[in-house]
Amino acid sequence: MGENILKLRALEPEDIDMIYKWENDPKIWEHSSVHQMFSRYQLTQYIMSSISGDFFTEKQLRLVAEVENEAVGCIDLFNYDPFQHRAELGLLVDERHRRKGYGRAMIEALINYARIHLQLHQIYCVVPSANRPSMGLFRNMNFTIAGQLRDWVYDPDKKIFNEATIMQKVIE
Repeated sequence: MGENILKLRALEPEDIDMIYKWENDPKIWEHSSVHQMFSRYQLTQYIMSSISGDFFTEKQLRLVAEVENEAVGCIDLFNYDPFQHRAELGLLVDERHRRKGYGRAMIEALINYARIHLQLHQIYCVVPSANRPSMGLFRNMNFTIAGQLRDWVYDPDKKIFNEATIMQKVIE
């Protein structure tokens, strides 16, 4: 990353075009649990609710990652379980900014935030096992494999189901 400092920030109404592009990109869907088109109206409502929302009430948090005031991706915590002090992590690095170390920086920043401000004990993610870059990233960040999910991710081009891997990291 060099001298570029990555910052996480909350969603802003001005992010609508960027979020619209990311959420409606079918190439991203194969790595996501959401596979549907969203209207600008739906996403505007989501952004507005996240601005006034509270992680502990909404059980989710989406942050935008910026380098030199340019959005390079977003990172989410969702499926928050207050009793178990854990949440699921979602990560998206914009295609133009991949392989620059931003994914790692985003995860590190989120883990620090989750440990200090949210008192989370662990973070986990579900990664399509064929997504080698993401699998390598999480392994390199000391996430451990907690299980395999057979026939978990559908590939519409090949009309087959593929495995996903549950990976977790204790952050206390």
